[in-house]
Amino acid sequence: MGRDNKPVAAPGRTDGPARADPYAREMAALRAERDEALRAAGRLRAVLDNAHDAFVSMNADGVIIAWNPAAEQLFGWTAAEAVGHPATELMIPPPMREAHERGLERARRSRTSHFAGRRLEFTVVDRSGREFPVEMTLQTQYERGKPVHHAFLHDITARTTAGVELKRERAYLQALLNSLDTGVAACDSDGTLAQFNSAMREIHGLGHQPIGPESWAGTYHLFRADGRTPMDPEEVPLARAFAGEIVSHEEMTVMAPGRPPRWFLTNARPIDSPDGHRLGAVVAMHDITDAHRAEVLHRCRYAVARALSEATSARDAAIAAAAAIAAELDWACGEYWEVDEERHRIDRVSSWVRPGADLADFTGDAPLAFGIGQGLPGAVWATGADIWSSDLLHDLPEAGRLPIAYRLGLRATIGMPVHSGARVTGVLAFFTDIDGARDDDILAMLRDVAAQIGRFVERRRTEDLTLALAAARRDFNRVIEQVNDCFWTVEMMPDGSVRSVYSSPGATGVFGGALPTDADMADTLAERIHPDDRVAFLAYHERIGTGEPAEFECRIIGYDGRTRWVWTRGVTRHEDGHLYVDGISTNVTERRELADQRELLLAKEQEQVRRLRELDRMKDELVAVVSHEMRNPIAIIAARTESLLDEPEFAGRTELVSIERTSARLMRLVEDLLDLARFESGPTVLDPRPLRLDRLLRQAVEEHRLSAPVDLVTEVDSLPMVAGDSARLRQVLDNLLSNAIKYTPLGGTVTVGAREDADTVTVTITDTGIGIPPEQYPKLFTRFFRASTAIDHKIKGTGLGLAVTKAIVEAHGGTIAAEPGPAGGTRFTVTLPRQDPAA
Repeated sequence: MGRDNKPVAAPGRTDGPARADPYAREMAALRAERDEALRAAGRLRAVLDNAHDAFVSMNADGVIIAWNPAAEQLFGWTAAEAVGHPATELMIPPPMREAHERGLERARRSRTSHFAGRRLEFTVVDRSGREFPVEMTLQTQYERGKPVHHAFLHDITARTTAGVELKRERAYLQALLNSLDTGVAACDSDGTLAQFNSAMREIHGLGHQPIGPESWAGTYHLFRADGRTPMDPEEVPLARAFAGEIVSHEEMTVMAPGRPPRWFLTNARPIDSPDGHRLGAVVAMHDITDAHRAEVLHRCRYAVARALSEATSARDAAIAAAAAIAAELDWACGEYWEVDEERHRIDRVSSWVRPGADLADFTGDAPLAFGIGQGLPGAVWATGADIWSSDLLHDLPEAGRLPIAYRLGLRATIGMPVHSGARVTGVLAFFTDIDGARDDDILAMLRDVAAQIGRFVERRRTEDLTLALAAARRDFNRVIEQVNDCFWTVEMMPDGSVRSVYSSPGATGVFGGALPTDADMADTLAERIHPDDRVAFLAYHERIGTGEPAEFECRIIGYDGRTRWVWTRGVTRHEDGHLYVDGISTNVTERRELADQRELLLAKEQEQVRRLRELDRMKDELVAVVSHEMRNPIAIIAARTESLLDEPEFAGRTELVSIERTSARLMRLVEDLLDLARFESGPTVLDPRPLRLDRLLRQAVEEHRLSAPVDLVTEVDSLPMVAGDSARLRQVLDNLLSNAIKYTPLGGTVTVGAREDADTVTVTITDTGIGIPPEQYPKLFTRFFRASTAIDHKIKGTGLGLAVTKAIVEAHGGTIAAEPGPAGGTRFTVTLPRQDPAA
């Protein structure tokens, strides 16, 4: 021991306490680590035992080595039953077991698993054999070089079911949206376009694209209501709704390339969650193209009517009409061209250009004329028919002007002839900067306008002729008063008597006094004929009675007692079933030298008679003109009445309802009169095309069946094609069906039949109604005629429907007839020619 009493270690040995100190510390550390590991394992076990998700561990061979209570509850196997058994037998459905084993084999062979660290969804099976979906998270560890797989599994049956229901709801919603005629689109919370229904795809010609508000206007060709101004991105209704605005009844236009423009009434609103979060926006687009077009055409007709009412000449009327049409339809240019038949050319009279459009290179200020067949005006003049061309550079033979029009942006042109009788007197020409296919509604409106202008020209011409006729009559009477000859007209009556129609003042110089007008002229003159000349008079009277011209000279004892030689000439004429004799009696004793002048006066008299007959013809045209002039005021009354009825304070007012009903009846009357005028005073306005008459018949019958109080029976088989105007032929069918239903008592029957022959197609409409007296059938198609049976039954009508129907059928080259029905009532038979197969 040393001085400090510390033990001294023997050589080669280590002091005991000193040697034990590091060992004890190492053992203590190991025991601490073990205790911590046991505590961690306990905590892990507690976590796994209390976890809601099933925890399953498998060794490399797929044998269960861990199975928590949640796994017991999920699969129905206890831990004791599961541990040590292959997972394939406990939780893998039979169809998937082979694939599962192959996966384990790949993991053992490659020492890795490509499913590790991923969320997987697949189907498992429980103890009862129930298969259900789970979501699994897989982790793989390697112990002693072999993989051990740990998986957490969560039953996702409810989520999967909810997902299926969500898909079904989305499919249902999409089907519901696709069933709507209204276009519907929506964007999501990011403003990205997310929903298009089928109507919206049809509107734009393309489906939805995941684009934002800044691209909607350009991608889908959105324009303002004027159809010309492209929408700015912030103006688009869906963009405004996404910004928080509620858009109601906003008009806009879709101008898709290669398609006609379409107008829409748009409603849009934002979609917000209850907490105010913006989920997106939705827009609905209602197609109002037809209503917009109808309004435009109505304004156009009104503008033309106003222009015509203010015009002082036919040329002014045509110029004003061309400008009014182009302005209302927003066309770039409207012109009126007038035919100069003496120079064999057509001259431009006026040229209207839309404000703001620079067409100076096209229109120019210099006079412009074309020959027949040249350019648009010349082509319309040559054919006498309207022209609609969407290809300026190739359709029309005008090398100088149309290429300039194309360069200035004009794309389509329309030409419409203005007829006066059978002649083309002018052409309305229009040019547009919008590509457009032929539009039958616009052409129909232009035909009506051209007809109005033509009637305006005819009316002016009639007025001029009336003034000229009045002047000629004054000149004639002035001359007649200076001539001593007696000019006369008598009517040869069926019973052989002669009635005085006209006698000039010269009778006094020829017969010694005025001829009586209330006596038989043959007896009166026979009493005055010299006895020696009565044989010549009787021969003259007999020849005149046969309708041949005759003359004779005789001595007549005048009313003043003087005897004069009178040379009498008579010429017969037939007019409206009557026989007239126009004649001159001349005192040849004193006035032989005036023979030449008398012949001239006779010629003037005949011309006067011809003009009087022309005036008779013009009165029918006057009826058509008056009817047309009534059309616009009646339309305005109807429109104003309809507007008042829409107001709450006037709704249901009996006075307004009566005005509405009366104006509708007047409008039908005017339309019938105008139809008759169209068919009787110029080229027939038809648009014949091949059509299936049986289809047209069935459509008409089905529409009348909805409101008919009688039985409608159809006996129509498949029919061959006919060439016809479907709208006009439908008018014929509607007239005949409505007549048959109107004149058939409640519970009666109307039968519609059709058959084909070698060259024709025949349609019969037979009713069991009140019928028509046999003697009245020949008058049935006469204007304003109404059968006595209809009058006796107090059935209202105008007597124009059948006259219009007959005109339409005959314009198609067909015939119409009426006869008593086999079971009472009336049968109408319409026969139309079949379409030529080579046509």
